[in-house]
Amino acid sequence: MRIHRRWGVMLLPVLAALLAMPALAQQSATPPAAAPSATPPKPKPKPPAKPAAEKPAAEKPASKPASKPATPPHAAGTPQPKLLGQYGEWGAYTASPGGKKVCFTIAKPTSTQTIPPNRPRNPIYMFISTRPADKVTDEISIVIGYPFKPGSEASAQVGSATFALYTQQDGAWIKNAAEEAQMITAMRSGDSLVIKGESAKGTKTTDTFTLKGVAQALDRTAAECK
Repeated sequence: MRIHRRWGVMLLPVLAALLAMPALAQQSATPPAAAPSATPPKPKPKPPAKPAAEKPAAEKPASKPASKPATPPHAAGTPQPKLLGQYGEWGAYTASPGGKKVCFTIAKPTSTQTIPPNRPRNPIYMFISTRPADKVTDEISIVIGYPFKPGSEASAQVGSATFALYTQQDGAWIKNAAEEAQMITAMRSGDSLVIKGESAKGTKTTDTFTLKGVAQALDRTAAECK
C-alpha cells in the first residue's frame, strides 16, 4: 500500500512568514519572523472513520497571491532545499532530510475567491512530492489557508475532469489514490486547476492554479529523484 504523507501543520506559520503577502504587511507593523531552514513533507494521516472536530483556528487577513514564485517552507535546524529550476509559477526543489532524498514542486494560486467575498485566509500552496525511499511518486497535497469544515470534501477540477479530495484540518489530498496518476496526467496537459472547498466557518473558496510549467517542473523532479 502506498505511504501517504503531507506537509505538517507546524509549517504553516513559517510559510506565512516566508511568503508574507503585501496585504499582511499593510495590516501589521510587526515584521515577519526570520525564516529558518527546510523540512520535508510529513506523513499524511489516514482518513478517520469520524474526523475529529478541531477548534477552528482564527483565519488571518485576506490577501492576494504574491507575484513572486512560491518558496518552500522552512523549519529550524534543517538545511534549506535546493532550487532545481523555476518553470512558470512552479518551482522544482530537492532536499535530503535525515539522509533521505526528497524532490517536490510547489506553487501558489494565481487567483482566489471566497463566498462571502474577501474573507481572510492564510497563504495557500500546492505541493507535488516524490520520495524514492518511500516509493512515493508525484503525491499531491494542498495547504488551503484555513481549517476545513470537519468531515467535508473538497474538489479539484482540471478541464472536464473532477477529483474528490479528502480533507483534514488545513490540508487536502486526493481521496482515491488510484486517481492520483490520472490527475497528474490531466495537469500535465491542462491549462488550469481549480480547487473548491469550505471552511469550518462556512466560507466557500475557489482557488485557481495555472498549470503552465508544471510538466517541466515534474520532469525535473523526476530526473532528480529517480
